[in-house]
Amino acid sequence: MMHEARIANGGSGGRVALETTLLLHGVPRERAMGLYAELCAVVRQQGAEPCLCGVVRGRMTASMTEADLAGLLAEPSVPKLNTASLGVALHRGRSGASTVSTTMEIAAAAGIRVFATGGLGGVHKGVTGGGRLDISADLAAFTRFPVAVVTAGCKSILDVINTRELLETLGVPVVGLRTDRFPAFYMRDGGIGVDERFESEADLAAYLAHELPRTGRGVVVANPIPPEHELPAATFATWLAHAEAEAAAHRAEGRDVTPAVLGALHRLSGGATLRANVELVKHNAAVAAKLAVGMVR
Repeated sequence: MMHEARIANGGSGGRVALETTLLLHGVPRERAMGLYAELCAVVRQQGAEPCLCGVVRGRMTASMTEADLAGLLAEPSVPKLNTASLGVALHRGRSGASTVSTTMEIAAAAGIRVFATGGLGGVHKGVTGGGRLDISADLAAFTRFPVAVVTAGCKSILDVINTRELLETLGVPVVGLRTDRFPAFYMRDGGIGVDERFESEADLAAYLAHELPRTGRGVVVANPIPPEHELPAATFATWLAHAEAEAAAHRAEGRDVTPAVLGALHRLSGGATLRANVELVKHNAAVAAKLAVGMVR
């Protein structure tokens, strides 16, 4: 509820939401504070204000401080919270890292309309073949929260095409910034298209300023990883096959699969996947900041 939230000060324009799951689970912890400083610098360079979202001792906030983040990083384990588990964490007074879905919820409550992330969660492999029904809460969050999410598509370890198809089923607009294709995190082309291509941040910002309040729903802004940081598809496929085999051997399941596979990919690639991850997130943060500023002009 709103009285439980500490929200960022100021109006709705010129602010960019950032998530804590990236910092607490997506990179080695010794890199987290440095990456947070880099993202803040990127956002401010474009004239916007970074707003770190998360849950600190039972209070959801869109204005986490460096001290808040340092406190979470000092904890031995901080759970990832989706929209299903957020309320229990608030009730129990727990801390937690915001995923895409919870960052959208917190940002929307604070009046923030733009959010920069790395990649969306989505449909896990095997679902259409009769496997376990594992679909991220990120996708349904777009139907509830009017936030534009700048993302490098969905994570490459997922079923990219069916994730894109499910967004279509949910009525979520998927637009590309200078691309016709829905990206797959480390790769610029995930094998399927977007609904509409925009050539400039100014035109896209004008569309978002109208679309978000019109529908009360979110928008996926597909922003591919810069070409110079894209990973070769064949090489990545080899790393992924080995990482998935390791995760299966360790009996990872449910929400533990993604961090297990990503951790293995980082090791198997000699850090190449982590470097690509950092670069695409910074790229998304710069675009999100331009959009946030453009939406109030």
